[in-house]
Amino acid sequence: MREVLIVPKSGGTMLAYALGTIGVAFLLCVIAAATNSPGWILPAILLAGGAVVVLTGLFTVGPNDAKVLQLFGDYQGTVREPGLRWVNPLYTKKRVSLRVRNFESERLKVNDLSGNPIEIAAVVVWRVVDTAEALFHVDDFTDFVHVQSEAAIRNLALSYPYDPHVEGEIALRSHTAEVAEHLKSEIQERLHQAGVDVIEARISHLAYAPEIAHAMLQRQQATAVIAARQKIVEGAVGMVEMALDRLSHQKIVELDNDKKAAMIGNLLVVLCSDRGTQPVVNAGKG
Repeated sequence: MREVLIVPKSGGTMLAYALGTIGVAFLLCVIAAATNSPGWILPAILLAGGAVVVLTGLFTVGPNDAKVLQLFGDYQGTVREPGLRWVNPLYTKKRVSLRVRNFESERLKVNDLSGNPIEIAAVVVWRVVDTAEALFHVDDFTDFVHVQSEAAIRNLALSYPYDPHVEGEIALRSHTAEVAEHLKSEIQERLHQAGVDVIEARISHLAYAPEIAHAMLQRQQATAVIAARQKIVEGAVGMVEMALDRLSHQKIVELDNDKKAAMIGNLLVVLCSDRGTQPVVNAGKG
């Protein structure tokens, strides 16, 4: 079932007609009382009853709102044009908001692709685009959005590791844009049948579960230290190579292999040490 837009009659005209009919009915009652003629009472009652029936067909549609119309359970159409409108008084009218909505899921405890327990939550921004699907395809479209979004978040966590283990691997923490796009598309796929459009979906909370958080923090710190050490060693080796080349090219001093090895060791100690080195001066034998 897809949405069918209808444009009903203007409510202002029907309101004026109903009020005029009520005025005529009141006038007939006045005439009946003044002339002591009960025969005018019945037409007045009929006119007033008809005016009340006409008034029950009036309804208003606000900005970014819609009214879904049904006749004895049969879907008749949807009114989106704002203002005072009038339809068959037998129609039932149900309001559906077309405004942009958002919600933040609960913090879900799931396992990532590597099997590590993590906590994850997301913010989903959505709106209704098809009122017929929203009302008639699912029982409660708001609850449906919440449940299906949390299911998509759980599935997303199972698809990626928390941290990348190899270079270029997509991970929850390091590739937020790619993960957000995946989450949005998966939620949209689940909510398509409910007439809902997902505008944005992003992770709002991401952390390791408390039972492994400390161990993972130590792992991250160790990884950072190792990466820093690798950079230091690469730079130190380059500096040692440059020093030996300049000494050899400018013929400042002739070094045999043993002296080169000793010099390389001393330079690497000085350059790679995380503390200030204390030089030892060879003063010779006394």
